[in-house]
Amino acid sequence: MPPDQLIDTSLLTRRKRRAVERAADGADFLMRRAGEDLADRLAAVSRHFKQGAALFCATSHARDVMLASGKVDKVIRIETDSALLGHDEGEIAAPGFVPLEAGSIDLAVSLLSLQDENDIPGMLVQIRRALRPDGLFLGVMAGAGTLAELRESLLAAEAELTGGASPRVLPFADVREAGALLQRAGFALPVTDVETVTARYSTMFDLMVDLRAMGANNPMNGRTRKPSTRDFFARAAQIYAERFSDPDGRIRATFSFIWMSGWAPAATQQKPLRPGSAEVSLARILKEDDQD
Repeated sequence: MPPDQLIDTSLLTRRKRRAVERAADGADFLMRRAGEDLADRLAAVSRHFKQGAALFCATSHARDVMLASGKVDKVIRIETDSALLGHDEGEIAAPGFVPLEAGSIDLAVSLLSLQDENDIPGMLVQIRRALRPDGLFLGVMAGAGTLAELRESLLAAEAELTGGASPRVLPFADVREAGALLQRAGFALPVTDVETVTARYSTMFDLMVDLRAMGANNPMNGRTRKPSTRDFFARAAQIYAERFSDPDGRIRATFSFIWMSGWAPAATQQKPLRPGSAEVSLARILKEDDQD
């Protein structure tokens, strides 16, 4: 594995497979929320799509929403492991690789997986190439602020007990960086926005159980290989409760959803005017407003 890769993709795939095979009731609440948001966003698009693709979503939520919208005729799923596909039509691909021919789909959807890519710009470029002209990409990834409370509590406990710190929660992009990534990948009319989801738990340990059930516990290559002690986790849970609990004693966990949309360039799309092509100058408009 290249030393510059942030994510251990083999470990991540094994954890996602285990999460599917040992599905825990309610642990998919973030994916269900993302699916509901996807349904709303598709409803606002006045287009019909012949061929869609759900890319590395780990569950069938994206596919089900796309077909239920009535706006997508067919959907193929792309996953890194056959266990993630279940009985759905799809293909198995290596992490970071989109096995679709150029210009072969009209709609690409990615739910809560891009944050786990070692090369997000490269993945977005592949998605754009797979889209036909004027094809649409809709995606959501975990963004800056996600699990900020857990990150702070773990770092504080480790620094207090050992005098150092190791990476335990992924670094996440912010909304401006996401918009820049869409532009860099060559998408037209890129749009990004943020939605914050706050979950509440009795203790930090209950949050960690859910993360494990999602296959979302620490996948970083730089994670410590030393077993963490009970004292460490007990202190982290204490710090979490001290700093991030509500009046009723339950703790908060923040999940930041960065939604992205972009279109494969097409000659029929609206384009910004060339600089200097305006027929009325801004100075003239301001002057007239002052006179009024």
